[in-house]
Amino acid sequence: MTERSKILACALALATCTGVSTPALAQSSAYTLTEVADFDIPWAMEFLPDGRVLVTEQRGVLKLYTPGKGATEISGVPEVSYLGQGGLGDVVLHPKFADNQLVYLSYVEPGIGSTRGAAVARARLVLDERGGGALQDIEVIWRQVPKVGGGGHYGHRILFGPDGYLWISSGERQLFDPAQDMRSNLGKILRLNDDGSVPVDNPFLDQAVDRSGVTAQIWSLGHRNPLGLAFDANGQLWTVEMGPAGGDELNLVQRGGNYGYPLVSNGDHY
Repeated sequence: MTERSKILACALALATCTGVSTPALAQSSAYTLTEVADFDIPWAMEFLPDGRVLVTEQRGVLKLYTPGKGATEISGVPEVSYLGQGGLGDVVLHPKFADNQLVYLSYVEPGIGSTRGAAVARARLVLDERGGGALQDIEVIWRQVPKVGGGGHYGHRILFGPDGYLWISSGERQLFDPAQDMRSNLGKILRLNDDGSVPVDNPFLDQAVDRSGVTAQIWSLGHRNPLGLAFDANGQLWTVEMGPAGGDELNLVQRGGNYGYPLVSNGDHY
């Protein structure tokens, strides 16, 4: 990844019909690129109802891009631990953002010594007339357990589903075994209420010593580094996982499913 990255608006032009039945490759199709803003290691973006865009920068900056006017910084972002793949991560709006102005952020926070782990916080986004704004009343609602050393495989993709639940992808932090350890929420897909509490119908609730603990949060296990998380038109949850060499995966996430890592993988460890 380059030090400076750009968000580009792409206007696609239709290619001239050649009479050949084979579709033209995207690389050979005509298109134009228009630079609209300049960001430092952008990680995620989320559109506001008015068309403006929130953009996270991995070093720990949240920006608000206004079309035609550029980007300004949003204050109040929590401290992040920027190292390797970690820093400020995802950003999503609460399904009722128009009413409550709640924004959710994932990021990596420091722990004791050289440890760190992903966290999810929510805050109220207060915008001002100058095109900027601030996060207020910030509250951490989820953390990776345990915090460990290293700077990779956080996952920390967040998503609201059509049923209103909050979904979080949690990587196994390059430690392999936590993906199968039900006492840890590393290497898992988690399902929570919007305030971070555990839904009463999560699949492993009856195995949890603490009904609000990490075991109760788990929806599925055996994941490596899930960095893509999306629902399809039928309400099915899919994840894209960064695997070892030759082992990237597209998975349909099932309730209580075990996706095998590190016991089963089509890839070879680096």
